[in-house]
Amino acid sequence: MLLITLSQIIGYLVSIIIFFVIVQFVLGLLISFNVVNMHNDFVNAIWRAVNALLDPILNPIRKIMPNTGAIDFSPLVLIVGLNILNIIIGNLAYSTL
Repeated sequence: MLLITLSQIIGYLVSIIIFFVIVQFVLGLLISFNVVNMHNDFVNAIWRAVNALLDPILNPIRKIMPNTGAIDFSPLVLIVGLNILNIIIGNLAYSTL
């Protein structure tokens, strides 16, 4: 029963990280197309906070991945990797029943 609870907690944390990756992606698009302005203190604070949370996770992935120019695939790799981890841990937890 403990493993199932831990699996659910890890799944919840994975969902939170994926949410922040999506926020970073959408905010990056809005900034690059000048929909929102980085001179706005609120936008700047959100951008810096999301990057401060995700950069320690994304930087090791960026070091491993080949340089693809302007497109950064590390958030996609992170989301896929977290989902695979979530599936493995969930299956391990439910196999103990």
